[in-house]
Amino acid sequence: QLQLVESGGGLVQPGGSLRLSCSASGFILDNYVIGWFRQAPGKEREGVSCISKGGDSTKYADSVKGRFTTSRDNAKNTVYLQMNSLKPEDTAIYYCAAYRLVLNLCTLTLAYNYWGQGTQVTVSS
Repeated sequence: QLQLVESGGGLVQPGGSLRLSCSASGFILDNYVIGWFRQAPGKEREGVSCISKGGDSTKYADSVKGRFTTSRDNAKNTVYLQMNSLKPEDTAIYYCAAYRLVLNLCTLTLAYNYWGQGTQVTVSS
C-alpha cells in the first residue's frame, strides 16, 4: 500500500521554527516530485513548496519565500520542510503529496495523486 506520513507539527510561538517530515512507505520517493500544501480553517488549500525528484529544483509560494526550505534525503525516503520565522498566518494543516514525474522539475500545479494525512502546525503566543 502506497502511503505518505507527515510528522513534526505542533505548537510554536511566533518567530519560532519547526521541521516537518514526509516519509513514504510502499514506494520509493526517488521518482516522485513532492509538494507541500497547507489548509487553514475556512480557507482553500494552498501550495507551499515543491521539490524535484533529484532535489535540485524547488519552488516556494511568495508567502513563505525566505522562511521555508524544502529538502529531501532519498536514501531515507523522506522529504523535509524547514519552517523558520513562523507567523500566526502559517497556522494550518500541512500535507505532503507525491506525483511520479520523469522530468527533474517541480511545480505546484501537478495533479498530485498521493497524499499524506496531514500534520497540524499552530503558531501562537
